[in-house]
Amino acid sequence: MAVALGLIAVAWPGITVGALVVLFAVHCFMSAGNDAAVAFRGDRAGPVVGHLLLAFVSLAAGVTALVWPGITALALAVWIAIWAIAAGLFEVGFAFRRGALAGDRALWILSGLATLAFGVVLAVRPDAGILTLATLFGFYAIVHGVCAISTAAHTSSHTRAGRNQDEGSPQWT
Repeated sequence: MAVALGLIAVAWPGITVGALVVLFAVHCFMSAGNDAAVAFRGDRAGPVVGHLLLAFVSLAAGVTALVWPGITALALAVWIAIWAIAAGLFEVGFAFRRGALAGDRALWILSGLATLAFGVVLAVRPDAGILTLATLFGFYAIVHGVCAISTAAHTSSHTRAGRNQDEGSPQWT
C-alpha cells in the first residue's frame, strides 16, 4: 500500500494535496460531530455552549476546506512553514544551552538551520511548496514501502528456515 500510495503521490502531487484537503474536511466533520455529542451529554449550560461553539467552528472549517480547497492547501503550507521556522529557531537555540558538547552543538545548529531554511522557502512559495511536500511524501512512502516489503520477506524467510530446522522438515518453496 505504501509503495502504491507513494507512486500516486509522485505521479499526481496535486491530486495528493486535494486528497489531504478532503481528509482534513472529513476530520473537521468528525470533530464537529464529536463535540456536538459531548455538548448534549453535559449537564451544565457552560460546557454545553462551549462544545457547541467548537462543533460549529469545526463544521465551518470542514465546509471551508471543501468549498475553497486551494486556499485550504495554501493555509496548510503556511501553517507548516510557521511550524518549521519556529522549530528551526528552537533547535538553534538548543545548541547554545549549557553543557552541550561541540559535536552536539554543531548538529543542533545544522538541523535548526535546515529546518529554518525549509520554513522560509515554504513561506515564500507556499503554492510550489505544498506540491513539493506531496512529492516528497510520495518518495518517502515508496522507500518506506520497499523497506517494509524487504523486512517482511527477510523475516519470513528466517522464520521459515528456523521452523524447518526445528522440525527437521525440508525447506518450503
